[in-house]
Amino acid sequence: MTNIEIWASGGGTNANAIIEYFNTIDDIQIVNVGCNRREAGAFNVARKHNIPSTYWGKSNWSSDLILAELKKRKVHFIVLAGFLKLVPEEVTKRFLGHIVNIHPSLLPSYGGKDMYGERVHNAVLSNQENKTGITIHEVNEEFDKGKILGQYSVSLNPTNETLDSIKLKIQQLEHTNFSPTIESWIRSKV
Repeated sequence: MTNIEIWASGGGTNANAIIEYFNTIDDIQIVNVGCNRREAGAFNVARKHNIPSTYWGKSNWSSDLILAELKKRKVHFIVLAGFLKLVPEEVTKRFLGHIVNIHPSLLPSYGGKDMYGERVHNAVLSNQENKTGITIHEVNEEFDKGKILGQYSVSLNPTNETLDSIKLKIQQLEHTNFSPTIESWIRSKV
């Protein structure tokens, strides 16, 4: 059995889509959901699916403690599903090639430190882009610079788009493409 841990910071819609997808797969399972915000909706998602969860706060956000927890749960892969905290360097090194992230733009555009969520969508809107999308990539030591596993785009009408319309289009791309890309990536590694 291949074990995945999901890390999320927000409402958990991607975490929910991932959990529901992998509930139909026999040899890959979600063993934990980790969140760095106590009020994160991802905790409710984990509870709904009877999956254990961990609060990654200041007291346990160290490489040694994280790695010990991951080892205890026999985690093979970490999926960052809207996780807005920098993964400690030692964790990234130990799990190099085994951490995946989703970014709400077609990297390298609108990537890097402090570029996430609505910040990206607002930049796309301000620049009147005619398309946007998502990038699914491995995580390394640099923000949004890991090996790209997949990019999926959607057309925009620069004169009619709103922040909400872009958010909805991106979320639909994420929910449709993230889980199958994760599965293909994992199967290429095991």
